[in-house]
Amino acid sequence: MSEDDAGTAAGAPAGANAEGAAAVAAVEAVAERIEDERDHLTQLDSAIGDADHGGNMARGWAAAADAAGDLADPDPETVAKTVGKTLMAEVGGASGPLFGGSLVFAAAELGDGITPESAVAFAETYLEKVEDRGDARVGDQTVVDALTPAVHTFKKSIEVDDLPPIEALAKAVDAAERGVAFTVPIRARKGRASYLGWRSVGHQDPGATSALFILEELLAVAADRLDVEIPETDASSPTIPDDEAAEDDPAEGAGSEDG
Repeated sequence: MSEDDAGTAAGAPAGANAEGAAAVAAVEAVAERIEDERDHLTQLDSAIGDADHGGNMARGWAAAADAAGDLADPDPETVAKTVGKTLMAEVGGASGPLFGGSLVFAAAELGDGITPESAVAFAETYLEKVEDRGDARVGDQTVVDALTPAVHTFKKSIEVDDLPPIEALAKAVDAAERGVAFTVPIRARKGRASYLGWRSVGHQDPGATSALFILEELLAVAADRLDVEIPETDASSPTIPDDEAAEDDPAEGAGSEDG
């Protein structure tokens, strides 16, 4: 992988410092977006949770942006670890370990910089850790319903379709959007929302929604760094593999994931 290819994968000019600057810019963009969506996320959580998701996420990402911005010589791995640790410390409930702790583990995949290959590995590791920490799978009405189609789509777009990373990311965002919509007609099986049983049907999961906002900002920053328009995508992107779809059996208690 050439330096130019690595820079393209990062959505930034070639070079480790440029990749680090792009990572910091992405964190700052996410923090701003989550703050803008604070009330919306709170409204979603108030219907099926304890109405603290918006405030917790806004506080955590604001602190993460400050911490990332204070790094003297940022690189993608260090930025990701810093953000993850900050989210764990600042975000209450289960969202801190889910969004933050998983990021700390996945950050190691970026140790040699951002390339298409390392980006796929990062995404897969992040999803795996979120699944493990939340004990959640597709169909549980959680953040996993947004992340799974996004990660599978990104991986296929890179490894099978050989698309440029920016196009792969755009397709992943579309897949995540459909995953968020998928949480509305299903029943929550994990987290506080699962206590509602069938009354959780008809409500959009706030954690999945947050994940979508994060991915949208990553895409926007990548496009801005490349000085390109966000690629248009079609509706044919793969979403959820059949073997990962959850069966519609009654939930056995509540897991550790609140979104």
